[in-house]
Amino acid sequence: MSNEPIPLGKALASFDALWSPRIVTRVNDYDVRIAKVEGEHVWHVHDDTDEFFLVLDGELHISLRETDGERTVLLPQGAVFTVPRGTEHKPYAPAGAAILMFEPAGTPTVGDRHDEVPDHVEVTTGHPLNT
Repeated sequence: MSNEPIPLGKALASFDALWSPRIVTRVNDYDVRIAKVEGEHVWHVHDDTDEFFLVLDGELHISLRETDGERTVLLPQGAVFTVPRGTEHKPYAPAGAAILMFEPAGTPTVGDRHDEVPDHVEVTTGHPLNT
C-alpha cells in the first residue's frame, strides 16, 4: 500500500465498472474500498462481519431484512451506515453513487450467501489501485 495520500476523486476516475469495488488502502486487516454503483445489487448476507458504507457522492439506498420485517435506509451524500453481520441486505442507487466501504480483507462483495447474480452485475472483491 502507498504511504502517500490517496485522492479519492482521482481513484474513482480511474475506473468505470459498476458494483466492482477497488481497494484504496488497508487498515490493519481491513480493506478500505471504493465503488461506483448504479441500479440494484443482489440480496446478500455477511455472516461474520458488519459492513460499513460511506456515501461519497449521490445517494444510496439499502434494503434490510430484519426480524421485524423489511425496511430501507436512505443514505445521502456524506452519510454513513453499518449493516450488522448476519443481516440480509440489498444496496441500490437509482441515480448512481460513489461509495466507500470498510470491511475485513477478502470479504466477498456478494457476501457469504446471496441471490443469483444477474449477468449485468459485476461482482469482484476488488483490486488494488495503481496510483
